[in-house]
Amino acid sequence: MQKALFKFLVFLTLFGPAYHSMANDNPYLSALTDWQTTLDKFVDDEGRTNFTTLANDHEELTKFIAVVSEVSPASHPELFPNQADILAYHVNTYNALAMWGIVERDIPENFSTLWKRASFFKFRKVKIGGKKTNLYDYENKVIRKLDEPRMHFVLNCMVKDCPRLPKTVFRAETLEQDLQQASIEFFNKPKHIKIDSASKIVALSGIMKFYTKDYVASGKKQDLIGYVNQYRTDKIPNDYKVTFIDYDWTVNQQP
Repeated sequence: MQKALFKFLVFLTLFGPAYHSMANDNPYLSALTDWQTTLDKFVDDEGRTNFTTLANDHEELTKFIAVVSEVSPASHPELFPNQADILAYHVNTYNALAMWGIVERDIPENFSTLWKRASFFKFRKVKIGGKKTNLYDYENKVIRKLDEPRMHFVLNCMVKDCPRLPKTVFRAETLEQDLQQASIEFFNKPKHIKIDSASKIVALSGIMKFYTKDYVASGKKQDLIGYVNQYRTDKIPNDYKVTFIDYDWTVNQQP
């Protein structure tokens, strides 16, 4: 009996990680625990990240990134059976890769210039599902193609004018509720919408400028009011002139 137990313990020591991997039906879902731990440890209630501490304590984040670098809906479609599974994966993955990118770049102060943004979003390589890409192409050629405009209210590139980064991972079973709640929060926060009733002008978040065609088929900024009012408590009159708020590209570091 003792000899058998000894052999079993040796097996676990030598082959435990590999055995666990084989037994695990969905390594991505298991890795979400690491992403959740990262959010718990380093993100506050306002969605700001403690990048300084994260830079010295990133084991869980890098473990999650290691999994999504090899596993994705494209590489392992059987693990993501429906649209909600796919969408939730992409939100978690984009946000984690953006967070890690800030640490990799030694926590830059901002992305205030076109060159800084291009360097971070376009020229910095990331690996997803076994294929190399970048955050710009990932968002525009993969995520936006899924035709869910509310994704822009949960994707977070780690700067101040992004939507609030939640402290909870996104999961398929609650995704619809999370997308709806995030949209309501976004459009009722004065930070993202500024109304000048005297001049009949509404200034919308730069996100609405970047992705106008995702929200209204016409591509006309004036038609955005109808989309925004779906989520607003206080509706914006349709005759208000639409402008956009200058986007704040300052990295959203905890003070």
